[in-house]
Amino acid sequence: MTETAAEAKPTSAAESKDLVETLKAEIVRKLTYSLGKNPSVAQPHDWVTAVILAVRDHVVDVWQRSTHESYQTGRKRVYYLSLEFLIGRSLADALNNLGLTGPVAQAMADLGVDLGAIETIEPDAALGNGGLGRLAACYLEAMASTGVPALGYGIRYDHGLFKQVIDGGKQVEVPEDWLSFRNPWEFERRESAYQIGFGGSVAATEKPGEVVWEPEETVFAVAYDTPVIGWRGRDATTLRLWRARAMHPLKLDAFNQGDLVGAVAERNRAEAISKVLYPNDSTPVGQELRLRQEFFFTSASLQDLVRRHYRQFGRLDNLPDKVAIQLNDTHPALAVAEMMRLLVDEHGLAWEDAWTITNGTISYTNHTLLPEALETWPVALMERLLPRHMQIIFGINARFLDGVRRSAGGDKVELSTISLIDESHGRRVRMAHLAFVGSHTVNGVSALHSRLMQETVFAPLHAIFPDRITNVTNGITPRRWLLSANPGLTKLLQEVCGPGVSDDITQIHKLAAHSGETALHERLVEIRRQKKLKLAQVIRHETGVVVDPAALFDVQIKRIHEYKRQLLNILETIALYDAIRSEPYRDWAPRVKIFAGKAASNYGTAKAIINLINDVANVVNNDITTRDRLKVVFLPNYNVSAAEIIIPAADLSEQISTAGMEASGTGNMKFALNGALTIGTLDGANIEIGERVGADNIVIFGMTAEEVEAAKRDPRPTEEVIRSAPHLEGVLDAVAGGAYSPRERDRYQDLVAGLRANDWFMVLNDFESYRQAQRRVDALWADQASWWKSSVINTAHCGWFSADRSIREYAERIWHVPARPAPQG
Repeated sequence: MTETAAEAKPTSAAESKDLVETLKAEIVRKLTYSLGKNPSVAQPHDWVTAVILAVRDHVVDVWQRSTHESYQTGRKRVYYLSLEFLIGRSLADALNNLGLTGPVAQAMADLGVDLGAIETIEPDAALGNGGLGRLAACYLEAMASTGVPALGYGIRYDHGLFKQVIDGGKQVEVPEDWLSFRNPWEFERRESAYQIGFGGSVAATEKPGEVVWEPEETVFAVAYDTPVIGWRGRDATTLRLWRARAMHPLKLDAFNQGDLVGAVAERNRAEAISKVLYPNDSTPVGQELRLRQEFFFTSASLQDLVRRHYRQFGRLDNLPDKVAIQLNDTHPALAVAEMMRLLVDEHGLAWEDAWTITNGTISYTNHTLLPEALETWPVALMERLLPRHMQIIFGINARFLDGVRRSAGGDKVELSTISLIDESHGRRVRMAHLAFVGSHTVNGVSALHSRLMQETVFAPLHAIFPDRITNVTNGITPRRWLLSANPGLTKLLQEVCGPGVSDDITQIHKLAAHSGETALHERLVEIRRQKKLKLAQVIRHETGVVVDPAALFDVQIKRIHEYKRQLLNILETIALYDAIRSEPYRDWAPRVKIFAGKAASNYGTAKAIINLINDVANVVNNDITTRDRLKVVFLPNYNVSAAEIIIPAADLSEQISTAGMEASGTGNMKFALNGALTIGTLDGANIEIGERVGADNIVIFGMTAEEVEAAKRDPRPTEEVIRSAPHLEGVLDAVAGGAYSPRERDRYQDLVAGLRANDWFMVLNDFESYRQAQRRVDALWADQASWWKSSVINTAHCGWFSADRSIREYAERIWHVPARPAPQG
């Protein structure tokens, strides 16, 4: 095997100098011949593009070798379907994994350019919203790092998720133009273009049982490939994103007749599919566009993988032996019906044979237990937009229900609970049920989540398929979230745990033996201080707020949603503010409350919470009584690059979702790995983090999942809940009365009234427990020796949450694909 740049580490100063000179020549050549620029007049964006193109050549060498070896050996390949891939910036990640960060930095310095400065020019790929998309990105990199042949499928959004601007404390959505200067990492594959149909009719042919779908509308899906390099450049995977193109980009006759709008109407309708991630689906038009997106990328992906397989093997009956399809949530659930259509309609297989292949090939990851997040689509919309697929879904459902009815004990099964069609809410297709029935394995993403899947949303289906649900707890790539994001901490870990920790993050456990060492604490304090200084600069630049790096940085960064309970956090912040003003003589620990995250454009309550956080910040940050002790910050336009700055600077990680509602979380893992202490509920992966770090090194509060369910069945009177929390009444009255919105006194009346009427997310119920937990945090922060001992233990015991471990579990238990063994040592 050819040695890669990362593995071929220079053994002498001469070799190191030669590598730097080679890289300089490669970068200047790209600048000259790919961009047409002379170094003397090149701008920063020219330099970063030239560096990317030069580094991309090194990535492509590995990528092509990996792809060739995979085809030559006929290895089983994983196809990972996800509506989101939140990959962030790619340059630093590629340099890190190739072992070229230092040499390229030196090469650029010799050319008079600061690599660190130009890296920030690279835009974040706006291909995701939060944890779902970031997980997919981590898994692609982990598959490359563990040697699992894989290809990720998604959509090449022109604008992706919106760019968030805060105006007057309110979220404003503007387009994210991440492709405005093109994407130098990608390769357009015009030869990989597929026709995607919508609407039309289904007609029987002369052959018994055969039907033909004649779509009314057809669009092209054109592939764009981005290589994803693994650790030490041993292997690479592919991210294939689909762009929607019109069959006829311009109706020339309409144009010539002066109908300029009508001439491009077909093009605009087609290209809208890949314009924006998660279009507002509160209108019928938005809902249809969302369904079009999901079918568009699912159909293109399945057509592509079936073509690739058939071209290589010349048959389809062995598809389950050579192909593993992973559905990342319900967005690609239509893969079940589309695979059946391709096998039955396009390749002439019998229904039962096609079903065996479909079921043996597809597996499904569930990411939520929230009923509103379990997608359903109106049957009428499906019949109009995807008539053949609706027929297939009816066929799957009829055979499934008939099989259950005929089975032992089938007469006792309530068929309406397992049907793919929900007849009680205007006839809707249950996409999670479709994915469950059509998959051979269904997994949750934390131990608690997988158990609750069996007991709640999938309980009836679990009773029929008791062996189908398994658990693979989420993981994060330590290369990006530790080695690259926190080089200071990485260097310390290499010194204490040995250099092998970079290859096997589980070796980090050796750090625990040093958890009480004062000298180690002092080094960690300085590493954290440098990260906090950098974050403080970002905060000042973005918000104008000056914060003290010596303060406790208390961070909650994630999608804004009621179940994630940013509202609980800001209400407790108000209580703390009131307490500091009431007792200014107390030795309060200085604290900076840092929030970031986007609310869905049509999610009014979430947007109101953002507004409240900013209004509270405006009051608190301008109060002379508390300004040295408490600051509140909302950082706009949260993305991967922002997270890479915020997470290593955090002292306290807020993981405070309503118990039983967060499937897993991955932010909690990133924070803990970087040494932040967690304050959280017994929800998602918090439970598994707590089991590994120990109860003394995590701050747990609030109701359990079982207690939440009991409270929903038999809720306590709201006024009784409020009376049991001494500080809560005053906080709610202040918010509702306009204390934080003096120019619009009734701004938050509905928000507070909603809490009082229906505390579904247990904000009021958990308030006092949360407030007391925060005071425990204060006490622990006051004892710095104990704090840093807990920080060390968190880092030491969170190596298990590596995406490499997750991928090896998927490979062994779900995909049945060999992965590179974990390093021994």
